[in-house]
Amino acid sequence: MPDAIQTNAGDDASSTALETPATGAVGSWLDSQGFDHVALGRDHLGIEMIGVEAVFLPVIATALKSQGFDYLQCQGGYDEGAGGRLVSFYNLVKLAALSDRCTAGVMPPGEAPEEVRIKVFLERDGDLTIPTLYGLFRGADWQERETFDMYGIQFAGHPHPKRLLMPEDWKGFPMRKDYVQPDFYEMQDAY
Repeated sequence: MPDAIQTNAGDDASSTALETPATGAVGSWLDSQGFDHVALGRDHLGIEMIGVEAVFLPVIATALKSQGFDYLQCQGGYDEGAGGRLVSFYNLVKLAALSDRCTAGVMPPGEAPEEVRIKVFLERDGDLTIPTLYGLFRGADWQERETFDMYGIQFAGHPHPKRLLMPEDWKGFPMRKDYVQPDFYEMQDAY
């Protein structure tokens, strides 16, 4: 398992073995195609999660899009906490496949879209750069900018790599758990 993707489960010394999460349908397909990834199990909603290294993200996202995961529902980031990593995640949905089964815009009872969540783990003191998915999913535009603005994760190749929520001259990244809020910020005249 690549070091950059390892989970933090079983960190205590009494743990004798790490439980490996079961590989889901998407992970099995990626395995069959020779894509390097790590199965991260399922979240509380049952969505399959996979971990990938930053360099492989565009290739794996392109492969998943070719398999019907045609909609980037959400891209975001989070901070694992003190000494932990920063994480960029992408929730992909098979939307067109579901719309083919809808009648008059109504989803069939008991059906939900197939989803997968891709996670990229970055060491907070390492390179915080990930290739952008803007060329593959236009909806990544503002979502990646917000992740940069709040966590400092940069997206190589993004066409508008600047802050979205904070002033351009803001220091630091407010959603990181190691962020220290300044005592004073003087708003500059923009004109």
